[in-house]
Amino acid sequence: MSLVTSSGQARALRDLARRPLAVAAAAYLAILVVAAAGAGWLAPYNPQAQDLAHVLSGPSAAHWLGTDRLGRDVLSRLMFGGRVTLLGVAEALAVFAVLGISLGLVAGYLGGWADRVIARLGDLMLAMPGIIVLLMVLAVLPGNQLAAMIALGLISCPVLLRVVRGSAVAIRGEPYITAARVSGLTSTRIMVRHVLPRLAGPVIVQLSLFAATAVLAQSALSFLGLAAPETQGPSWGNMVTEASDVVSQDPWLLVPTGGAIVLTVLALGLLGDALRDVTAGRHLGHPPAKRPRPVPKPSGPLQTHRLDASQPGTTQPLLSVRGLTIAFPAGRGDVTVVSDVSFDLAAGAALGIVGESGCGKSVTARALLGLLPGCGRVTGGSALLGGRDIAAMTERELRQIRGAEVALISQEPVNSLDPSFTVGSQLTEVVRRHSDVSKRQAPERAAELLDMVRLPQPRELLSRYPHQLSGGMAQRVSIALALAGNPRLLVADEPTTALDVTTAAGILGLLADLRERLGMAIILITHDWGVLADLCDRALVMYAGQIVESASVEDICATPRHPYTEGLLAANPHLAPVGHELPAIPGSVPSPAAWPLGCHFQSRCRYVTDECSAAPVPLSATGAGRLTRCIHSAAMAGQR
Repeated sequence: MSLVTSSGQARALRDLARRPLAVAAAAYLAILVVAAAGAGWLAPYNPQAQDLAHVLSGPSAAHWLGTDRLGRDVLSRLMFGGRVTLLGVAEALAVFAVLGISLGLVAGYLGGWADRVIARLGDLMLAMPGIIVLLMVLAVLPGNQLAAMIALGLISCPVLLRVVRGSAVAIRGEPYITAARVSGLTSTRIMVRHVLPRLAGPVIVQLSLFAATAVLAQSALSFLGLAAPETQGPSWGNMVTEASDVVSQDPWLLVPTGGAIVLTVLALGLLGDALRDVTAGRHLGHPPAKRPRPVPKPSGPLQTHRLDASQPGTTQPLLSVRGLTIAFPAGRGDVTVVSDVSFDLAAGAALGIVGESGCGKSVTARALLGLLPGCGRVTGGSALLGGRDIAAMTERELRQIRGAEVALISQEPVNSLDPSFTVGSQLTEVVRRHSDVSKRQAPERAAELLDMVRLPQPRELLSRYPHQLSGGMAQRVSIALALAGNPRLLVADEPTTALDVTTAAGILGLLADLRERLGMAIILITHDWGVLADLCDRALVMYAGQIVESASVEDICATPRHPYTEGLLAANPHLAPVGHELPAIPGSVPSPAAWPLGCHFQSRCRYVTDECSAAPVPLSATGAGRLTRCIHSAAMAGQR
């Protein structure tokens, strides 16, 4: 972990060093901070010491920046005044950053009522005229710079809040955020670890712009005598006031203080812009300059970690789904997208769910993880995992089982990994979340997981970023992440879709081997009958939100009992004769709002009769271990 952090920081510093303006701005600000903080030791004179014999003298060897109308050294007053001004800016910036970032993250990532409340408060604060609020605060607390700067940060934070919220809303839909949730990480951990780093660019820009604004605001208030008055010591604002009073006698006096304010504002803008570009480059996943080094093997004995191997054959199913119904809000009501889904899955068994896009396969699988997109919700039924109803769990309870009891492999392997962190960083994070291992032992456990999924040179791979992996390697890393919490159930949502044929075969072989070795149950979502036949024992065929057929893979491929299953098997492109047109089922899957009263497949079925549209068709037993939702299943069997 430290290797990753130091490497990223060194690369950022190297990128920053290639920008001359940014280096100059950083150097100026560093000198300014040192001069202000160490004014008591570095200033050549007491800022209040008067020398009436040298009033309004220009720059000289004794007074590098001259003296004011009371003979006080301008350089010393500028250094002490910088302390007051920069302290006020830091106070306002702290309030601005803490409130803007934290509230924006909560609103953007969590959404719901928190988003609505925070957004309304932000709008209300933006509607308030800032100058009026500052004048009211200073009227109640005259001359109190701390109160004025806190008020400035408070009334300005909605600007940062909106930027952070908008970016967080976009990021929370990324596959790697879903993968982090499935791994069992808490919302706070995900926001700080995986969302906030991606916001660094826009946040840095807003912070630099606000810091520049705060410099001008503090100086303006001091200029008007409303904050940090002269009686409390010099500040840049009251030094400008003094210079303006004698501008006709000595125009030079405006140059040092005005120049310091202008240069500070410019330096903040230039440095913020450069840091934004450097940070954006990091999170796009640019390769490190040095060759990744292998993670050192920890000294001392290492505890052996084994995944629980629940063996199949138990009487109680690992997962029991009954009447699962899922709906999404639409207009004034809800639209059901999955209706009355029921099945059992034994420990160590593999179940395949097949069907066209839009039939509800992925929505059903994600309901088992509490990861329904948007405002989707379970409106009926249950999903018992080890006797506990997933459908009735709170978000806190779901975080306890995600990664530890049930895990997910998505169809976009590279996108499911955070591009900001190395493979080792992401693996060790999940390992430490679910295992009682030390920070030093976690990389060793991560290497074991990569070796388990048959990745060569696992220790060197820990230091690579996702963009440095091929699709097959990224998918194996995703599987290793899923295995990090020793889950009993693995949901694989089209895990081979984005891979070539050879790589896909390797992933299927790996899943089959892991299932056999670890006794882990698998739910496979797929469009491909060949993939389903290679891995699964039993198949569910879904159409328009319903299970239309359930049987063993062997039986369903040999003797389908539903016209939709028959059409899917006939449309398998691997079975089409060379040179002939690829077979296809006519029509398309109806939208949930347009489901017919009777059989959902009736508009595309060649066996359709008037009876098919008269009433809903139940799922009925048509043999040992077989269920079919069709009134013509017996006739189909008789034709074979």
